[in-house]
Order: sequence, then C-alpha cells, then structure tokens
Amino acid sequence: MTRRRSTYRLVASLQRDNRACRACAEAGYRIESLPVLEGHAGQRAFILGQAPGIVEADELRPWRGRAGQTLRRWLDMDEEAFYTSFYCASVTRCYPGRAAGGGGDRTPTAREQELCSFWREWELELVRPRLIVAVGGLAIRRLLGIASLDASVGERFEYGEAVAVPLPHPSGVSRWMNLPENRRRVERAVDLIHAELHALS
Repeated sequence: MTRRRSTYRLVASLQRDNRACRACAEAGYRIESLPVLEGHAGQRAFILGQAPGIVEADELRPWRGRAGQTLRRWLDMDEEAFYTSFYCASVTRCYPGRAAGGGGDRTPTAREQELCSFWREWELELVRPRLIVAVGGLAIRRLLGIASLDASVGERFEYGEAVAVPLPHPSGVSRWMNLPENRRRVERAVDLIHAELHALS
C-alpha cells in the first residue's frame, strides 16, 4: 500500500516510503520492479535518469547495467566514486518493462511520471543538491522543460540554488552520439560536471 506523508523531515523516512510505493501499479500500470533509488542526506550532487532498466530492477540499485557503465566511463569515475558522489534517482522509479515493439524499454507514460514526481520533489527539497545531472531527454524535459538534446547538452543551467547539467542517455539505442558535434557536446558537459564537483569538494 502506497504511503505518502504530507511532509518529510528526513531523507531516510522519505526513502522508506518511496521503496514501498506501488502508486503506478495501483493506478493500473504495468511495472516490473520495486522502486530503485540510492543516496543519502549530505550528498551535494544528484543524478536524475529516466527509469531503471532490467539489471537495476534485479539488483535494486541504480545505474548497474550497460548504460550505467557507459555513464561512469563518460564521467571517468569508478563505481565507488560515482555512488559516493551522486544521489541517484529517476523520473520514474520502477522498471517499466520492455517496449511493445521490442526496441528497448517502455517509456513511462505522462501519468506515471506525475505519480512519481512526488518523490523527486521531496528529494530535492531534503537533499538540496548544488549539482543536478539530468540524463536523457525525458529527465531533461521533466527537470528543465527543454525538449532538444542539441539545445541542452554541453550547457549549464540554473535550477533554483543548484546548477543543472544535461547529458544524453548513455543507451546503445540512441544514435545521437554518432555525430562528432554531439560527442563534443558531451565532452563539454562532462567538463562542466567535473568543475562543479570540484567546487563542491
């Protein structure tokens, strides 16, 4: 049974309720895991992805599959540095299953995204990150309202008291990275992320 308090004071309490959330299943949506997230109070950097994949659903830990390996390679971080640095969350927290046509994972519906936004809003309120890395078009749109990777990747945005730096999704499905100018955008974004992490250290 999904439980959402009217207010939260502790990240641990929020996470406990989030991990038990079944709001999308209760609304009739097909989801194939429990919520996946990881982080703790005091982390000043926050990564927002789209949704867990099948590996993450199995291990109940974010960014464990091939996309996570690619992301850490882009950032030049080993696992310990990555999970120590970033509070890991996503637009929706449960694995949505495969797309009907078989071309990757199913994109969560707008209603699923809304049902899950409660948790993200409270995380940002309690964690108060200074750096937010939005990974993939869906996360960029939800966080910043920008629909184009070309207009966002490689740029730095203000988000309240935080800096937001978008990245494309590190998925083998996307062909956006095939263009040299887009690879340069990612390099600029990674440089911005490292500069912000350095300023936080």
